[in-house]
Amino acid sequence: MATAEKSGEIAINMSETKASTKGKAPLLNSSKAFAVVEPPNRGAKRGIAIGDFFLRLCALGAALGAAISMGTADQLLPFTTQFLQFEAQYDDFDAFRYFVISLAMVTGYLLLSLPFSIVCIIRPLATAPRLFLVIFDSIMGGVTIAAGAAAAAIVYVAHTGNPNTNWLPICQQYGDYCQSASGAVIGSLIAGAVLFFIVILSAFALKRS
Repeated sequence: MATAEKSGEIAINMSETKASTKGKAPLLNSSKAFAVVEPPNRGAKRGIAIGDFFLRLCALGAALGAAISMGTADQLLPFTTQFLQFEAQYDDFDAFRYFVISLAMVTGYLLLSLPFSIVCIIRPLATAPRLFLVIFDSIMGGVTIAAGAAAAAIVYVAHTGNPNTNWLPICQQYGDYCQSASGAVIGSLIAGAVLFFIVILSAFALKRS
């Protein structure tokens, strides 16, 4: 009988300790309830924003180099007369003038867009600045490609001429001028391609939000 009473007391004590531990368990883990869980796609969006910033710098350099190369395209032939002077400048063609104005505008936009790109790095989950960049990047990308295509047509005719209309190639005489114009066209096409790649990255980041 004594042993039975002792075993009963032991069972009662064990049940009480289990109940007490069950009651105290939530208090021990209460600090985990207030932990801030970071969204799983935050790091990916920050990586996209960092890539956007560096690609924007590349597009800025290509657009600025293209505008400078076309704007400084100038060559004076050595054989001149008292009344005639054979000189080629960028503003002799309307397409080249449009090219310089458009690339200068794109360069200014890319420079002003850098702070918005930095905001996207600091706040990768913000959609307003990224949407703003997507809209204007698309517009400026189209302007860059249009200016490059218009200038490329003139450069092609300057290199090859057109026998159907008796247009003679002038790059044999104005070699430096055509080289500067050709480099500017290549730079503008690179800038436009980078801008459209930036638009794809931004659209992908917006889709993941």
